[in-house]
Amino acid sequence: MKLIIAIIKPDKLEDVKAALTEVEVFRLTVMDCQGFGRQKGQTEVYRGHEFTVNLLRKVQLQIAVNDNFVEPTINAILKGGRTGEKGSLGDGKIFVIPMEDCIRIRTGERGSDAI
Repeated sequence: MKLIIAIIKPDKLEDVKAALTEVEVFRLTVMDCQGFGRQKGQTEVYRGHEFTVNLLRKVQLQIAVNDNFVEPTINAILKGGRTGEKGSLGDGKIFVIPMEDCIRIRTGERGSDAI
């Protein structure tokens, strides 16, 4: 079992969800977040004054999957989250983390069955 955490642009969320549905991944958690990487924020003008926005709005997805769904999930996120054919700065990151256990609260099921 793995926990896949993806940080993507907010406007790519619907594309990623559609790509995940194509590979039969239907369970995910979505959180609004802020951060910056190589983009290092952006400069904006407000009422004639220029200022730097250090944190950019992003969306974080958390998806728990069994081992046989790891690569299809990653490929779906890449497909839906990439800007254009080659991608662009700020498209995001995917982290794959080993997951020791999963418990469904309603039934008490554990492990792969709980996902």
